[in-house]
Amino acid sequence: MDAVTNLNSPAATSLANRYGTPKRALSKKAKIIILSVVGALSLTWILWVVVGGNTGISQKLVSYEVVDPTLATVDIAVTKDPGATAQCAVKAMNSTYATVGWNIITIGPNGTADGSENGRTTTVRGQMRTDSLAVTGVVENCWIVE
Repeated sequence: MDAVTNLNSPAATSLANRYGTPKRALSKKAKIIILSVVGALSLTWILWVVVGGNTGISQKLVSYEVVDPTLATVDIAVTKDPGATAQCAVKAMNSTYATVGWNIITIGPNGTADGSENGRTTTVRGQMRTDSLAVTGVVENCWIVE
């Protein structure tokens, strides 16, 4: 008889031969090292998202108006350091979300009496010439100019 078909042979009944040797469990030291590395990477990612994503400026679309097929405007509220100069990219889109107009607006430094929050928030209007009729206007991004 063949050793594989003989049920009384040690090779046929050995689980190690049938399924392979069992995997060793991680040691306590290895588990601590892995958890420490995962924790450090998680903390680094959280700090990068919170601190690295903070550019010192925020923007909010207040309103938009499609004046005619060649012109659209957007009103945006920009919050930044009063002494800083910022630029914002605004765009107009048509009904298929294609960009039909685009412009960069510059927001200069403010005095404490300008805008709100002691000059931190300023509302500005930006105009965009459009290639065809727009249906919406949006603020794409804002950044501080060095």
